[in-house]
Amino acid sequence: MLLKSSSSSSSLSIMMMLLCFMLFTTLSCCSSSSIFVYGREGRKVGGRMEVKDVKNNKEIQKLGKFFSSNEEYEFLDYNEVVEAEKQVVSGLKYYLKISALTSVSGVEKKFDAVVVVKPWIRSKVLLNFAPSVN
Repeated sequence: MLLKSSSSSSSLSIMMMLLCFMLFTTLSCCSSSSIFVYGREGRKVGGRMEVKDVKNNKEIQKLGKFFSSNEEYEFLDYNEVVEAEKQVVSGLKYYLKISALTSVSGVEKKFDAVVVVKPWIRSKVLLNFAPSVN
């Protein structure tokens, strides 16, 4: 009888340990998952982030000038990048709003460009370049 009682109390303590472990694991996952989704600064990981002080950001201005000086867009006289957002993908994806004068009419227009930069392989790929709708 003593053996049976010790066996059931042993089973009960194992069950309690498993229950505590499951509860601890669940609570740990729930609290840390927000860090993985939103990052430490409250922004969603992988989401777009505004680039601050675009007009004085030499890297962004150089990137805008690089693509608008492409032979395919020779009808444009580059002014500046006026807005930019970046997104971490397999590299950095930039969403640029470029101000340029058209050589035909001399009127300033805005264009949207999407660029992926992979600095470790020295790659810059223009995904989209079109007149801005805003």
